[in-house]
Amino acid sequence: MPSLDSILRLSFAALALGASAFSHAAPVAGSVDALVATSAERLKIGEQVALAKWDSKRSVEDLPREAVVITKATEAGAAAQLDGNWVAAFFRAQIEANKEVQYAQLAAWHRTGAAPAHQPIDLARDIRPRLDLLQSQFIQQLATAAPLRTAGDCSAQVAKAVENYAIDHTLNLDSARVAMLDRAMAGFCVSN
Repeated sequence: MPSLDSILRLSFAALALGASAFSHAAPVAGSVDALVATSAERLKIGEQVALAKWDSKRSVEDLPREAVVITKATEAGAAAQLDGNWVAAFFRAQIEANKEVQYAQLAAWHRTGAAPAHQPIDLARDIRPRLDLLQSQFIQQLATAAPLRTAGDCSAQVAKAVENYAIDHTLNLDSARVAMLDRAMAGFCVSN
């Protein structure tokens, strides 16, 4: 029969293991919330990109620039020991969602005949440094959230994180903004 001392040691070991598992699970779940918030910030910047493109009469599509963004993100992901295909898919989804914001804004302004009054926006000077900062945040958040990407309920957890963000920011869950945020997060989960 085990001694009381042995039973207590086993009990404390089990508690410590459970606490350790919980402490690892909480940061992973929180990192998905952080990814959603960073994605939402990137989409807000998309509105300023649309203003810059309205002023310059440039196209929303900029395939060479998109390739540079994905290459830099993949390189940064490799430095953080992240799967390159996963990082590329995640950033591709971010870019596609950002383009949806731009198309929607530009179409709305074409319907009304004008963009809102604004100071001129320079993509290279005003926007890219902010996007580069968000890219660094994304890489850190992806590294923390990586264990979730292959979980069977990954898509459900991401959808719930988007829903929570929408509720916290009083967005209508059926709105285009939430749909764009869903699109931005579409590259996070890995299909099995």
